[in-house]
Amino acid sequence: MNDSFNLTHKVMHQRGFASDNNSGIHPKILKSIELANRDHAIGYGEDIYTVKAIQLFKKEFGEDTEVFFALTGTGANILSLQSASQSFNSILCTETAHIHVDECGAPEKFTGSKLIPVPSGDGKVSPTELLKRLHGFGSEHHSQPGILSISQVTEMGTVYSVDEIRELADIVHKHQMYLHMDGARIANAAVSLGLNFRDFTKDAGVDVLSFGGTKNGLMLGEAVLFFNPELTKNTKYYRKQAAQLYSKMRFVSAQFIPYLEEQIWKENASHANRLAKMLAEFVSEIKEITITQSVDANGIFAILPKEVIPLIRNEYFFYDWDESRGEVRWMTSFDTTEEDIHNMVAVLKSFLG
Repeated sequence: MNDSFNLTHKVMHQRGFASDNNSGIHPKILKSIELANRDHAIGYGEDIYTVKAIQLFKKEFGEDTEVFFALTGTGANILSLQSASQSFNSILCTETAHIHVDECGAPEKFTGSKLIPVPSGDGKVSPTELLKRLHGFGSEHHSQPGILSISQVTEMGTVYSVDEIRELADIVHKHQMYLHMDGARIANAAVSLGLNFRDFTKDAGVDVLSFGGTKNGLMLGEAVLFFNPELTKNTKYYRKQAAQLYSKMRFVSAQFIPYLEEQIWKENASHANRLAKMLAEFVSEIKEITITQSVDANGIFAILPKEVIPLIRNEYFFYDWDESRGEVRWMTSFDTTEEDIHNMVAVLKSFLG
């Protein structure tokens, strides 16, 4: 560790606004891992913790829900998409979708399918833009549209309404396609909508869901939920091939027990969403800053003078979103404090006058 690194981190606040991935583990989740660390347990998911976690997911989403645990969000998305597609299919998603931008081509590698990005200004797939790309069915010269993948919360911090999801599901199913939801921040979406998970997933027409938790207080691991059991014929083999079948599965699944049973998901996401709203309200009073997207969950997208961005980042770390126009992204987490918000606002005002 060099001196420049040490110097930078002496002046930078420990909790930044770069990503909810940067936050730690909720104490109750950490405790659940500790409790699972007793004696021996059969590996690869044949343990009491995994059985109970699956029961809790079934209670939440319905007894016909099939549950597969994975290690990472990318792994969960791969498992979802590969189970529902053939190599000659295409997968449609927004141009900002995580599977398109931030997964290093993993969906294409494992599925063999072509990803087709759909233009979107707010991170959502619009029915009009979707329909423009649903063609070539039955032609051996074209990849066959097979899956629409949407993110909830979107990569632009916006949240689909139930009606918006149902409309997309109806279009997709009419064309004999499947609807996948990347729910990396699904808890934040549920809090934003004021609904149970099932209301805007299974009951809205979603076929397969990547249920995330690491951005909301878990240590590691995601769950893939299939609401169409026919899709799971080969899922267990795909999971093994993708290196997502963890031998000590109990340490992944045990986290979901208090997460669901004690509604830690709701507590954490409510806090993160509330502080994002608080930050947005303060920021909106600074005339040099323009918020570019609706603050539906725990993400804020804003444009500010380019020359001050590095100066502010020296105090609180965050990422650029669109450098060409000085747009940045600020994310709040379950462990963000009101003091963090007030300090960040003070830093912004100090550099923006």
